[in-house]
Amino acid sequence: MVILGAGGDLTRRKLIPSLLHLQGDGLLHERTRIIGVGRTPMTDEAFQEDLRTLLEPDAALWKTFAPRLSWIAGDLAMPSTYQEIRETLEVIEAGEPLDLGRLFYLAVPPSLYTTAIGGLARSGAAPRQDDPKDPRWARVIIEKPFGRSLETARALNREIGGALAEHQVYRIDHYLGKETVQNLMVLRFANSIFEPVWNRYHIHHVQITVAETLGVEHRAGYYEEAGVVRDMFQNHLLQLLALTAMEPPVTSKADAVRDEKVKVLRAVRLIPAGEIAAYAVRGQYGAGTLDGKPVPGYRAEPGVAPGSNTPTYAAVRMMIDNWRWQGVPFFLRSGKRLARRDTEIAIHFRAPPHRMFPVQGGSTSDPNVLVVQVQPEEALSLSFEIKVPGAGMRRTGVRMDFSYPEAFGRSDHDAYETLLLDCMAGDPALFIRADATEAAWKVVDPLIAAWQDDPGEIPRYPAGSWGPREAEALLGPAGAVWRE
Repeated sequence: MVILGAGGDLTRRKLIPSLLHLQGDGLLHERTRIIGVGRTPMTDEAFQEDLRTLLEPDAALWKTFAPRLSWIAGDLAMPSTYQEIRETLEVIEAGEPLDLGRLFYLAVPPSLYTTAIGGLARSGAAPRQDDPKDPRWARVIIEKPFGRSLETARALNREIGGALAEHQVYRIDHYLGKETVQNLMVLRFANSIFEPVWNRYHIHHVQITVAETLGVEHRAGYYEEAGVVRDMFQNHLLQLLALTAMEPPVTSKADAVRDEKVKVLRAVRLIPAGEIAAYAVRGQYGAGTLDGKPVPGYRAEPGVAPGSNTPTYAAVRMMIDNWRWQGVPFFLRSGKRLARRDTEIAIHFRAPPHRMFPVQGGSTSDPNVLVVQVQPEEALSLSFEIKVPGAGMRRTGVRMDFSYPEAFGRSDHDAYETLLLDCMAGDPALFIRADATEAAWKVVDPLIAAWQDDPGEIPRYPAGSWGPREAEALLGPAGAVWRE
């Protein structure tokens, strides 16, 4: 495994800890080597010691892991760096069997994607392979953001496609490696009680929330360019929507699953240019209080323009124009500095068509809700109505909960572990294909363009709240309210 940009935060916080956990679980091949590539000149021993000091790992585990690590100092803009990578790999592979693979991870800014892929391909470090069954494979993992628009995503796909075959490219979204996200398919397609009611006849609406308590932090430069729609909707939220709404694949194999996800994204209704307000609300956090401490507003954050209109919150009503979901609204929202860190998919079922039980004091009449919680806890819950013990027919709502930590023990393993292992094994089911990336950009581009062209003042919401008041009105016509 070769990590380009290995001196950065992603490598230190996610990639190396994930590989270390895989080592501890006995899931790394005995011949696996990990090569970091970065600008800083250092020895292999210095690279190993830097990571050991940072991670403070178990001594016995580190003793077996550290010898896998080595370092190449080089500028990714220079062809000589890729030549050195190729030569280093050839030395490592000399005398080894022919079933060795090469995994390249682009932990670099998006501006370097085509430079890095072109350099790897031209040098022969990651040659184009038209046969996906070639035992000496080469694969490249690319982080988001994949383009800034439909046009740039298409251009990036064309450039990458000129250097590598599509089966060599693994576009990563770490949300798809989380257990509850993967379990969504099992929940739907391995249980006969859910799929028969997973349609417009029984589901009233769906809410998908990705809420963060953090502000823009040290990413102001990136965030001023991206905003919440590019940062969260084009990838995370639309991927969760696709998994929730897709048709049953013929098999669980990668292409069958990814084909169905693309069909859903292509069926999402494009928001008409003159009707943005009926489909979407934006907002920007102002000063407020979180965990009892005052926090500044977005415009007061370092690196943010004083009059910035960049949205840090968005709520969007999406309609899927196909047989299964016609007329069912999917409400997607994401924001920074919200009241609680929470990622969940909430399926709101329709109320019974006839109320045969009288509504009395203390009774509830909430519809059933199935909630798939992705973070901070990985859990499932189902709410339903029961009779209160005693005389009369008083009803109340109860909730049946399933928690991954309670059932299987708390795990400190990260979603990156699943995704890295899948890439090593050549299973792209949880990675995003080129056509899915373009389909997602096609959905969000009209919204981004409309808000960029709107000179009006952006609605503000206090940090620590659930977003701007205007977002509540988005659900009003559907007779729904946001979950809090």
